[in-house]
Amino acid sequence: MKVGLIGDSLTEGRPGVSFYNVLKLQYPHISFDNLGNPGETIKSLFTRLEKAPLQSSYDLLIIWIGVNDVYSKLLKVQAQPVAKDHIEFEEYCLKVVEKAHAASKNVVLVSPALVGEDLQSHSNKEIKDLTSVMESIALKSGNIYFVNMQNIFKEHLEHLECSGFINTNVIRVLLDVLFYKNPLRIDKLSQKRGLHLTLDGVHLNSKGADLVAQQYSSIIELYKDEGDKIRRF
Repeated sequence: MKVGLIGDSLTEGRPGVSFYNVLKLQYPHISFDNLGNPGETIKSLFTRLEKAPLQSSYDLLIIWIGVNDVYSKLLKVQAQPVAKDHIEFEEYCLKVVEKAHAASKNVVLVSPALVGEDLQSHSNKEIKDLTSVMESIALKSGNIYFVNMQNIFKEHLEHLECSGFINTNVIRVLLDVLFYKNPLRIDKLSQKRGLHLTLDGVHLNSKGADLVAQQYSSIIELYKDEGDKIRRF
């Protein structure tokens, strides 16, 4: 079985704790391709797939994208272009899905989780809007499996006292990549910042990585149970 994981730094696994590493340990006999690219937005992902089409044929292709279309607006430096509005986001998301279907008939679209653990923030309201766009694409297509990752994170956070911390300093993000590689150190810094599932409001700590890995595992098990084609949205 071959599974492709497309996305941004959350998929790549830096900074923070890598859910990909959790999956590899859980499924040693599955071949995973980690196609995460730091800073990726929906527009830059389309450009990447346009310039370098997916070469492999995957049993499952899971796309987790969208957080940088919100998060990068808070940073002083934007590494990649972001969608100017929800209409453009939808247009590029449809193009990305089309590219993905060329490499797998089982495409899974995962919504962004959060930007900061304050669920009522403006950024998380934007995430909710993008989630609705992605859900609509999956519903209309009939051939995409959709995962609402924001709701999954919300279920774990809504009854907790959450910090408003978001790391918007690019240098600080890079320092987190360089100096916080051990999960224990990552979790300690996360706790110091008053966070529950993330290192910095976006990237994952151990609990967040386990939560994402559980969702991906559910998708893999669904595919194994249902055979050649997993049930749709």
